[in-house]
Amino acid sequence: MSEGVVTQASTKAASALSQYGGCSQAVLGALQEVFGIGDVESFRAGTILSAGVARRGETCGAIIGALMALGVARGRSQMSDKQAYSQAMDDAQDVVEAFKSGVERQFNLSTPLQSTMCPAIQTGIYGRSFRFTEPSERTAFNDAGGHGPNGCAAVCGIAAAAAARKILEVRQGC
Repeated sequence: MSEGVVTQASTKAASALSQYGGCSQAVLGALQEVFGIGDVESFRAGTILSAGVARRGETCGAIIGALMALGVARGRSQMSDKQAYSQAMDDAQDVVEAFKSGVERQFNLSTPLQSTMCPAIQTGIYGRSFRFTEPSERTAFNDAGGHGPNGCAAVCGIAAAAAARKILEVRQGC
């Protein structure tokens, strides 16, 4: 059952990215749907976090969406809850490391990812990075298979799976 939920989240995230773009919302929306968490407001918040935060090539939007979902599922409700904050941050580290490992395996990267920065991931997948603030670069990204199953759609699936596993673990009290 658990692995079925992980697969469902991964498939939904990859499909959403391929169809509509928006890596952070693809992952967040898939996790919201599968786990029944969050709401339209949290989903809308993910709109501008794609393509490395507002197309700026910073942190990968897929991992941001995964961490947003984890935050909805695990985050603290009050600033004063330091224990919940600490637990959520530890869980987030696990998701980030699982994401990086998953990307490394999926794309047979010769060197481990040192960060979750969009350009580092793009370079590993496509041999170069793209400047999404420039329309011609967005076209080049799409031409390289950016939203295809062997591109960032797979990255979204990996991010959703990493977060889904952690959310399941947290819910099961492991």
